[in-house]
Amino acid sequence: MIYVFLAEGFEEIEALATADILRRAECDVALVGVGRKVVTGSHGIAVTADVLDCEVLPDDTLEAVVLPGGMPGTLNLEQSEKVQAFLDWAYAHGKVIGAICAAPSILGHKGLLAGRVATCFPGFEETLQGAKLSNEPVCADGTIVTAWGAGASLQFGLKLVALLCGEAKAKHLEASMRCVR
Repeated sequence: MIYVFLAEGFEEIEALATADILRRAECDVALVGVGRKVVTGSHGIAVTADVLDCEVLPDDTLEAVVLPGGMPGTLNLEQSEKVQAFLDWAYAHGKVIGAICAAPSILGHKGLLAGRVATCFPGFEETLQGAKLSNEPVCADGTIVTAWGAGASLQFGLKLVALLCGEAKAKHLEASMRCVR
């Protein structure tokens, strides 16, 4: 199972494009509402989550945790004990962790990016404590994927598919979706 966490003020494109691409790859994906079932994004779009954060636990079915950015969504994700517990479990068990836009700051604050290549939305670089900063729109270093922001959402989703389902599946999806680089 892949959990995409939605907190009030999340960046809609980053969350929904990523979930869509993962579902096109036939991954099991759940949108997880942090504290509420209907979560409003940073641009006023309300999304109904599949499950509430209190209804899920990290366990052996977990394949990945995905954190969209946006403000104040990123701050709300970071304040969630449930999100923190999922990140700790995923990291300890070598599961995929994806964070885009401002959300890599959460990983940086936890020390999860130390020594890893990472990227983020401009202005958040100092929060990626110990990371080797990259100018690439999407970076994968081991099981951690980071990305710039909304404009890199398709590449971010495809990189997650490559890690979870293989490069061939990601390339097939990219071609079938007629992605432009």
